[in-house]
Amino acid sequence: MSLHPVVQEVTERIVARGGDRRRRWLEETRARAGSKVQRSGLSCTNLAHGFAAMPEQAKVWLKVQDRPNVAIVSSYNDMLSAHQPLGEFPAWLKEAAMEAGATAQFAGGVPAMCDGVTQGQAGMELSLFSRDVIAMSTAVALSHQMFDAALYLGVCDKIVPGLVMGALAFGHLPAVFVPAGPMTTGVGNDDKARVRQLYAQGKVGREELLEAESRAYHGPGTCTFYGTANSNQMLMEFMGLHLPGTSFVNPHTPLREALTREAARLAVSLWHGGARYTPICDVLDERAFVNGIVGLMATGGSTNHTLHLIAMARAACIELNWDDFQAISDVVPLLARVYPNGSADVNGFREAGGLQFVIRQLLQAGLLHADVNTIVGPGLAAYCREPYLDGGRLAWREGASVSRNEDIVRPIDRPFLPSGGLRVLSGNIGRAVVKTSAVDPAHFKVEAPAIVFNDQDEVLAAFQRGELERDFVAVVPWQGPAANGMPELHKLTPTLSVLQGRGFRVALVTDGRMSGASGKVPAAIHVTPEALKGGAIGKVRTGDMVRLDAEKGVLEVLADLEARPPALAPDLRAHHRGVGRELFGAMRRVVSAAEEGACTLFVDEDEA
Repeated sequence: MSLHPVVQEVTERIVARGGDRRRRWLEETRARAGSKVQRSGLSCTNLAHGFAAMPEQAKVWLKVQDRPNVAIVSSYNDMLSAHQPLGEFPAWLKEAAMEAGATAQFAGGVPAMCDGVTQGQAGMELSLFSRDVIAMSTAVALSHQMFDAALYLGVCDKIVPGLVMGALAFGHLPAVFVPAGPMTTGVGNDDKARVRQLYAQGKVGREELLEAESRAYHGPGTCTFYGTANSNQMLMEFMGLHLPGTSFVNPHTPLREALTREAARLAVSLWHGGARYTPICDVLDERAFVNGIVGLMATGGSTNHTLHLIAMARAACIELNWDDFQAISDVVPLLARVYPNGSADVNGFREAGGLQFVIRQLLQAGLLHADVNTIVGPGLAAYCREPYLDGGRLAWREGASVSRNEDIVRPIDRPFLPSGGLRVLSGNIGRAVVKTSAVDPAHFKVEAPAIVFNDQDEVLAAFQRGELERDFVAVVPWQGPAANGMPELHKLTPTLSVLQGRGFRVALVTDGRMSGASGKVPAAIHVTPEALKGGAIGKVRTGDMVRLDAEKGVLEVLADLEARPPALAPDLRAHHRGVGRELFGAMRRVVSAAEEGACTLFVDEDEA
């Protein structure tokens, strides 16, 4: 099947934007590979420090300098369920590397915070910035110049994008991403959402709510809904950085261990002294990022990736923008219904055919670049295969060619929706994105008076006072990256869902974010320019009529905002102190706009 003309056009547009900057980056990056192992450039003192604590056999190999040494960079901690399984991985990876004739060292750890723990709390205002900290931490781990390939262990929201950005700073090194997998299925997502809404209405207490949440989030592994964490795993397969079919294999299983060990063997085979040198700079090209956007749309993935993919691409001198996302969304149908876009979780998605089925359908329709480079070789067709154990030995077989459950995944000729799960909105408030895949089309259009709030707690307080029993659009400015780190406002989802369920026309407009688990209420998020940077969202007043039209891509206030004086920011000092926020002032000052990835890292030194 020939490539769809829109996918081709978007790719060509992205290539043209990169121009000479992208070409120079590739030349400089490839030149760093050299002709010997990386540690050959170290002095004897440097090298002795680098292997002083290693076992004797590893020391021998590291001294000889003719075998690769693989870095392990991990987000392990045992507080968070998604990262707890990673504690076992370094020992397996080191053993497998030795068996393959190489050494591996734990190069460094990166922070891994959980939006589930910080949701609605002060710590959420550090969440987005943690992505850039992770990228820098990755660079610090690799800066010892001891390594010829790298294994990146991470799963959740900001961790994988940060690891990718850090890996691209060392783009001459092969990179294999190693996930931990989702926890097994607990209480159903619909039941969990129902209890949350009952709690928001005061019909059940904290004890009942905590019991429901504990049965949903009950063991090791990633949360099972299709939020940012599991969207990350999808991207790593669509972009060729995972072993095929590894995303949604549960932790603490023989198959997960086998896949983890195989990741080390693969990393060893990709170094520049081997027969199949494959640096990450040759995997993550413009085609790979387009494939990632296609996967995001076809599966109804997280809106956070309208930020993260842009920032990740920028690390490779590739420039994406929201028009690229919209153009692809217009032609890529929605093929998956996974909570919050449906009732199934990612375990059910995998059983129904999962990513292998979706990739196969998109390839057959010409909606993916088939001829990309991946860590397992040329071509994306390898990612139509699924792993299994054949007598204890890891093997792959063709994945599902027919959906095993059309309530969860559908073929390309019978999609859930004819276009993808995202819409870019524009108007006199600015530009924004809305996740449409979880929203009933009956709610795609909302025109109602604005009620302006300075934060999400004001919204919840108004609900408790009974002031929101009507049609309205909650406008919550001063939540952008420069204002307070662009927190997710997912705490509003149960309350707004209750009001929508009572028959009111409601919507949210904010320069903040929503979780990848954002639900059935239309939410225009990531509004840019943000209020603190002079964005018109700061000029909206309570009573203004707001029009949100996800069909036509319109977000506007039916008033002359230009005639109004500049908005006066509320006192934000309380958002800049405590829980470590005082350490992030420099990031708030230099962070880019949402459509530029809300990133603090890419100040162009040639232009500064």
